[in-house]
Amino acid sequence: MNSSVYDDVALERVVQDRFGLAVDVSSVILRQVDVSRSAKATVFLTKKKQLLLYIEASSPLLLADVKKIVSRMGLKAEFYMPPKGQPHYFDDIGRAKFLSVFPGRTTVTDEDIIFYKTLAPYNPALVMIGEVKNGEIYQFDADSRDGWRMAAKFAYRRIRTS
Repeated sequence: MNSSVYDDVALERVVQDRFGLAVDVSSVILRQVDVSRSAKATVFLTKKKQLLLYIEASSPLLLADVKKIVSRMGLKAEFYMPPKGQPHYFDDIGRAKFLSVFPGRTTVTDEDIIFYKTLAPYNPALVMIGEVKNGEIYQFDADSRDGWRMAAKFAYRRIRTS
């Protein structure tokens, strides 16, 4: 039996347990590549032709860190999956952090918490990808000049349907 099959099943179970999303891994584009000094990412395609990025790290990650990683990998995020059972996770954390900084404010708008949402802890992270920029996916490389090198060529753009 191939060990990648076990890895795919483990990935499906982690996504189901942590994010409540039932996925069937069709193919893995990149498996456990470095995206920072302490984080690894897996880029995979589901049977429904959705491209997902799963990131886990040994150190704490914030939503801002995940957004930066997605951008540096040459991807465009469509949706950041909140943890299972918490559909308003990022808004709730952002509102709490905003109110800790400005305790006298009674009305808090969505524009007020845009920055504070990025301070939400987000490890592990699951991101639905909307597009691969330039058809190239990058991975972290401390030895390269800009810190990133091409890991795979993969063309993908999600076309929204009604």
